Amino acid sequence: MKFRQRLDSTLYWLLVILMGTMVLNVLWQVGSRFILRSPSSITDELARFLLIWVSLLGASYVTGRKMHLAIDILPSKLEGKKQRNLNVLINVLVAVFALFAMVWGGIKLVYITLTLNQTSASLNVPLGYVYLVVPLSGLIIIYYSIMNLTEKPEDPVELGKEIA
Repeated sequence: MKFRQRLDSTLYWLLVILMGTMVLNVLWQVGSRFILRSPSSITDELARFLLIWVSLLGASYVTGRKMHLAIDILPSKLEGKKQRNLNVLINVLVAVFALFAMVWGGIKLVYITLTLNQTSASLNVPLGYVYLVVPLSGLIIIYYSIMNLTEKPEDPVELGKEIA
């Protein structure tokens, strides 16, 4: 099994587990608040942290699947080499953003929060562990952007069949 396929599968199942955990957590939050009349003190914070991880890992997953939300007016009007050059430019810009904003900035964020021993209020989890998903997802986005550059361009008709 290729590395990319393993990464896709791992991300997929990790996202399923995180999302399922988040759903159960929010259901418990609602149930404890409205049925038991005794709201749980940790569910709000846990839901927030799970949402951060699901959002950022989900962004990296859809980058690899080439299913990110995009305005494709310009690429759909271009053909051949111009369209390929635009796709190269887009993938390079995404990789550069992920490198500087997510990886470099995320590592600094994790380092600072771990150095200052910042912890969450309810769960008492070091915030550096929560923020670790920022550089991690940045690295995954860079990997997928590079892979998207090295692959042959997909036929739009075939891509449409895959999505539908």
